[in-house]
Amino acid sequence: MIGNWRVARFGARFAKAGRSAFRAPAPVTYALIALCCLLFLIGPAAGLNPAYGSGDGLLAAQRAYFHRWGVVPAELFEGAPRAALTPATALFVHGSWVHLLGNMLFLYVFGVMTEERMGHVQFTLFYLGCGYLALLGYAAANDDSTQSLVGASGAISAILGAFLFLFPGARVTSLLPFLLFLPLRFPAWVVLPFWAGLQWVAAGRAAQGPGVAYLAHLVGFGLGFGYASARFGRATRVKAAPAPASEGENQP
Repeated sequence: MIGNWRVARFGARFAKAGRSAFRAPAPVTYALIALCCLLFLIGPAAGLNPAYGSGDGLLAAQRAYFHRWGVVPAELFEGAPRAALTPATALFVHGSWVHLLGNMLFLYVFGVMTEERMGHVQFTLFYLGCGYLALLGYAAANDDSTQSLVGASGAISAILGAFLFLFPGARVTSLLPFLLFLPLRFPAWVVLPFWAGLQWVAAGRAAQGPGVAYLAHLVGFGLGFGYASARFGRATRVKAAPAPASEGENQP
């Protein structure tokens, strides 16, 4: 009886937490994070699912998985219906634990306030649309590449661009390597353009095609900023808002 009571109590707490998350100001952001984490855990990249085997078998399964659900630029423009969907499916696939956690941290920190400002439906369409176009733009610039591109960075970069326009005075906590990773707080109008500048420099040096999709970051950032400025206009910008964050995104 005691065990059953504890199970019931845990179930009630879990249900209450789920209802609280649904009523939170950013349910779409939380749902995107949960979906990306779930798909990663059950996929081959996490290395936790025994169905994918181990060693060389696991590596082969990972390559096949990324090829199926990721963007392969050389195949995207051949006209196959399946390939046309990959810029959308690739947004929910991540290549490693670091890749996943870095992207989800940025999505959480900047997505909550952006979703609350845009509204749930508009934010969902914004995330998917800008993410799709960011990966499409990268693929167009590397149309002869046969390497798979996965990750939510294009969509998350669009959120960063929109956040910069909507909350330019928000204080963002950044960890800067050249300052011994000391946490320092700067306004978004300092941190986010600096981040975009780093992506620009890195994109200019990325001559070998896919790897880290810096160009997708730039396309997404520009789309996000442009959409926010066109949709909301200067009169609706928020001058200051709290936004603690960590600096660092390593993969697309």
